[in-house]
Amino acid sequence: MKLTKILTKKLTSFWLLSLAAVAFVFLLCAVMGFTQLTYTFQQQKVAELETMLVADYQQHGSNQFSTWLPPLLTAYKAVDFSLSQGPQVVYQFHHDQADTSKNSLTLYQSQLSHGKLLMSLTLPPPFSLHNLGWHELIILVIGFSSIGIFVRFGYGWYSRELDGIEQLAQRSKLILDGHLKQAADVPTNGKPRMINRAISKLLADLDDAHKERGRLDQFIRKDTFLDKQTQIGNPIFFQNRLDGLSHNQKMVAHGVLMLIEFDDVDLVEDQYGESGVKAMLSLTTEAITAALAQYTDSIFARRSYSQLVIIVPQLSQLEADQLAQRILKTCLALPFHGIGNPDNFLHLGCAFFKAADLQVQLIEEAEMALRAAQLQRVNNWFMYDKGALDEQIAKGSVRWRSFIENALVSKRFFTLQQAIVDSDNQTMHYEIFSRARDLQGNDVRATLFIPMANKCGLMPQIERQVLEQVLFRLMSYNLSVYSINLSLDSLTSRAFVRWLQSTLLEHRPLAARLIFEVSEDIIVKNQKNTSLLKTLDMLRKMGAKLAVDNVGQSVVGTHYIQEYHFDLVKLHRSIVRRVHQRSENQLFIRSLIGGLYRAEVKVIAEGVECFEEWQTLKILGVSAAQGDFLGQRSEI
Repeated sequence: MKLTKILTKKLTSFWLLSLAAVAFVFLLCAVMGFTQLTYTFQQQKVAELETMLVADYQQHGSNQFSTWLPPLLTAYKAVDFSLSQGPQVVYQFHHDQADTSKNSLTLYQSQLSHGKLLMSLTLPPPFSLHNLGWHELIILVIGFSSIGIFVRFGYGWYSRELDGIEQLAQRSKLILDGHLKQAADVPTNGKPRMINRAISKLLADLDDAHKERGRLDQFIRKDTFLDKQTQIGNPIFFQNRLDGLSHNQKMVAHGVLMLIEFDDVDLVEDQYGESGVKAMLSLTTEAITAALAQYTDSIFARRSYSQLVIIVPQLSQLEADQLAQRILKTCLALPFHGIGNPDNFLHLGCAFFKAADLQVQLIEEAEMALRAAQLQRVNNWFMYDKGALDEQIAKGSVRWRSFIENALVSKRFFTLQQAIVDSDNQTMHYEIFSRARDLQGNDVRATLFIPMANKCGLMPQIERQVLEQVLFRLMSYNLSVYSINLSLDSLTSRAFVRWLQSTLLEHRPLAARLIFEVSEDIIVKNQKNTSLLKTLDMLRKMGAKLAVDNVGQSVVGTHYIQEYHFDLVKLHRSIVRRVHQRSENQLFIRSLIGGLYRAEVKVIAEGVECFEEWQTLKILGVSAAQGDFLGQRSEI
């Protein structure tokens, strides 16, 4: 931690400065004491010289000075000496080899023998006459070495003691940045230990609270959208998902709707009670769920007490026939007991739909097909005869693969964009959609070629071509932010990920203007896929934002949103449709936004089609939205 490391250095520097100041004061006092002592000693020697001069002058006069005075003055290191009696100089001495500067000499003048003699003596500073010996130098070296060792030991002690505070500061910084999991994984030997243990306990409680909030969100969604007996979608869930597949009551893609009805449920309940009915329905739903496992976008719900409903979008009629036969065969193979007529208790009605077919008409056709199957008085299924099919839907897999490969080679994929508008009606960013053109120049909808591209493993090539158009064409002449959907195949393709990583490294400033969207279904089903998680982490470190879309399409927990650090959450259109009339959907949105409180995650609504929906979403706290009401898709 940079800030706390600076604090540690400041504390250590202050301690070293204080120690140095104390040492300097002691050293200064020692020097002053030594200087004062030498001056006192020199004054004592001058006083002794004066005493000897007076005694000798009183006994012998001035005749004997030249005999004993020169050696004594030389021993004193005297520079100049003069002794005079009145105007007459009695004795004078000068040392020619003295190299001491005149500015540093000390002059002593005094009257001797009651003023009869005047002595003038010039001496060098007494401390300059002292030279350090080898034993004194050894003592100094040992002293300074001891101080250095002590300082080094003190610095190490400070560092060890403050290291615990560093860890506390590091954990606190991670918590403030929202990295709670990393803060919990930091070694727990911070000091003071009481504070460290308190932080660890609070992090554990917070993690448990987040999980509990996720479990509460999932419980709310289950209680709202799941049937309690079968744990599949209830009528509200079915209607939401059906609305999500339609626009202005018209279907937006092709597929099949199936109604499954049990004729003798009342007899089973009379004989075995509610538990018998629950066991029968549970066996059936488990078998059908296993049969639908390969259809990732399929919808399975309980429409009424004795009726189940299945919707499989983007399925050809031939595949729909095969699926109906497989479901009926699977259900009839179950060990049902208590059925009044085992040969006539289960019927399946199918209605194939195309884009622009009316939703109400689709349900009527499925019910008519169900009635036709029941009129045959045997366990059977019936497909409503709709007439001629769309030529594009009827294409086989081989023809679709050939079409997609040719479109990739000739670069006949192009992009559309739709604005995402915030609550102030300002454009936040644009979402990119892909289209293809056939050889006749007709547009091919993404709902047609994407399922086939997934089956053929060509989605990474398509999404790479779309990304190249966005990076090198769109982003070169404007500063807008763009969001792009990525499939599971692309996110787990090594070649695609390497290309994307090198491209973003080469154009690093553009990465901050990209938002990569991943479906909730992909995240929930691949939470243990390390390659997927590494790719998402790489995109985030490159500076791009991450969004999870289709939230609310399935009944799952939402704890993954903060766990994988998503920046945006996009509500599925089935939650948004008629939200102003559906309190259950409003409850889900409130619960989701409440769970993301204090997290830097924005919630975006998808598929807003009227003013009432947008107003309700803003009241609920949704940050932004997209849809035909706010702006239609436009070719770039």
